[in-house]
Amino acid sequence: MPKVSVIVPVYNAEKVIERCVNSILNQEFRDLELILIDDGSKDRTAEILDSYAAADERVRVIHKPNSGVSSTRNLGIDEAKGTFLQFLDADDWITEDATKMLVRTAEEKDADLVVGEFYRVVGDNLSRKGSIPADRVLTRKEYAEYMKQSPADYYYGVLWNKLYRKSILDQYAVRLDAKVSFCEDFIFNLEYILHCSRIAPLLLPVYYYVKTDGSLVAQNMNLEKLLAMKTSVYQYYDDFFRNVLDEETYRRERVDIASFLIRAASDEFTLPMVPGTKKVEELSVEVKPLKGEIIPNVYRYSKMLYGQYLENAGMLNDLSRSDVIVFLAVDALKKTRSIHEISLLTGLPEPAVLTSLQVLLRKGFIRLDWNPLSASVRTEGAAGLIHDIENAGNDLRDVWLEGMSEEERRVLNNMLEKVLKRLEKRLGVEDDRNHS
Repeated sequence: MPKVSVIVPVYNAEKVIERCVNSILNQEFRDLELILIDDGSKDRTAEILDSYAAADERVRVIHKPNSGVSSTRNLGIDEAKGTFLQFLDADDWITEDATKMLVRTAEEKDADLVVGEFYRVVGDNLSRKGSIPADRVLTRKEYAEYMKQSPADYYYGVLWNKLYRKSILDQYAVRLDAKVSFCEDFIFNLEYILHCSRIAPLLLPVYYYVKTDGSLVAQNMNLEKLLAMKTSVYQYYDDFFRNVLDEETYRRERVDIASFLIRAASDEFTLPMVPGTKKVEELSVEVKPLKGEIIPNVYRYSKMLYGQYLENAGMLNDLSRSDVIVFLAVDALKKTRSIHEISLLTGLPEPAVLTSLQVLLRKGFIRLDWNPLSASVRTEGAAGLIHDIENAGNDLRDVWLEGMSEEERRVLNNMLEKVLKRLEKRLGVEDDRNHS
């Protein structure tokens, strides 16, 4: 049985579906099934989906008459065999480590729901979107308090930035209402959250959401009908808070809750002049095969991949990649005499090292004494960062060892141990392991 079922409803998506499916099948997390449901497409979508099923045993394709996205997703939920469920829309895609990070968060924090950040894509521009700054497990009531501050935010309403437990969906018969065509995913989330006790925000973008002109306003929906539908959604929203909040708190905050009715669903703007906006291509670098010896290329590729994993560790702790690299250097050196020494070890300019030290100090990850300059990084506040850095190393190791037998892994580890000892000896590195 797969650990994760990824569900993608598809309708007339021949121009975009390959990007979506490839992003799922190329996930670092491999223990998944992909359920592609063709909702009566009239273009080449069915043919494309079937070709994926023929090429990869993890792919299941279901063809059905057109009935809409909600009933299509419900069919995917019914068919899913995974412990966790993940949803995508056909014109979007996910980061290479999206499923791995969502599952890791759910398992490490024993969460009923994981909610990740995402990239909003408009044309060639994108910006990172999130809502909850808390890097800790939230109760249902705490999550509701955050949602109440920005109820129309896509972060809370959509399905595609979240990881659900199949057991909860089945136990409480939580499904999408096929009769509702406005905020049906938001209503689904409200019902699901009522059965959650532990909700974990993931402070890492996992999804690329492509902005399209498919809103109700863009479809020129009759204003009276739109208002009626929003009123219906508000009733779900109001009932949710009646269940979550005690009566006194509900009375005190009912005006804030009612304000949902006059707000439009929003994910803010992504324009070239808005701070934080980037070009899509800035997030990935095209790497072509490098000519040359094995050792230089293994070094280059491993350094690039490890850098990506360290950047994730940084984002999870509100740090830049440079901040994490400086943290690693200070932790390794233990006692340093100058910023110049850290600069030599990291390859970063001294001003950048100084800036990162200030950030790490402010966040309580390190403690510095300046006579001489020394650092103690094993502060209590650094535990989460250290954990995420260790995960980065484990992720790189998993890539190295993927597809190897246990005997091959044992042999490689032994060889790497010998290589490490020779490098330490050549560089005159004192082995602290013998003096602990």
